[in-house]
Amino acid sequence: MQEWGDCVVDGVPTLKCLEVVFNNIIFLSNALIIVALLVMFVIGSVKYLTSLGNQEKVAQAQGTFKWALIGLLLYVAAYLILNVIDLLFLGGNKTIFHFSISGP
Repeated sequence: MQEWGDCVVDGVPTLKCLEVVFNNIIFLSNALIIVALLVMFVIGSVKYLTSLGNQEKVAQAQGTFKWALIGLLLYVAAYLILNVIDLLFLGGNKTIFHFSISGP
């Protein structure tokens, strides 16, 4: 049996398990966003390379690049906004990305 630390007590999950699950969801969602952006850039590149000068296909490829770039900018802006909130309102402890439930 795998050791879960203070997450599982006598085989029963505690609220500490919620911290682990939430942190894993955040990590996985970040990874999926980055993979989706990479796929969009690759698809846009393939569309552009296979357009053979056809203006409609070039416009589709440029549209794919545009939306991939907008998605990347939104992702980076959200990260920066959260860091600014952490710095201004939480003292800059870099704890905004660490979910924890305080004990009694």
